Amino acid sequence: MLISTKGRYALRVMLEIAADKSGDYVPLARIADNQNISMKYLESIIVLLSKAGLLDGKRGKNGGYKLFRDPAEYTVLEILRLTEGGLAPVSCLEGEINSCVRAKTCQTLPLWEGLNNVINNYLGSISIAELLKQEGNPGAYI
Repeated sequence: MLISTKGRYALRVMLEIAADKSGDYVPLARIADNQNISMKYLESIIVLLSKAGLLDGKRGKNGGYKLFRDPAEYTVLEILRLTEGGLAPVSCLEGEINSCVRAKTCQTLPLWEGLNNVINNYLGSISIAELLKQEGNPGAYI
């Protein structure tokens, strides 16, 4: 599994917005500057996060973005699933139902299902709020 720049940047954007304690909308230009993300690429990520209901956007002079929910209510899993489309380690586990013709006889399927569970449980257990708390402790989730 390889997380794309879109997924990594989306996490950084959510953290940047969550870290702002002013209560104001965080301007897109500030996010782009602070995170060193091109405005064009950032806009595509913001649109995705906004359409999914993770961010509230406001246009105009005092416009920008802020979280709809408390940072503790956003999981890394939720954000990465949105940006990556899925996190399954093998294609047969991407949908709700495993439609692989070999599923009933596949000797490696339990391995992949176990890995999939580990990924989902781990990423689902870490919130944006927790990531903000662990700043300066890069090994906090190992």
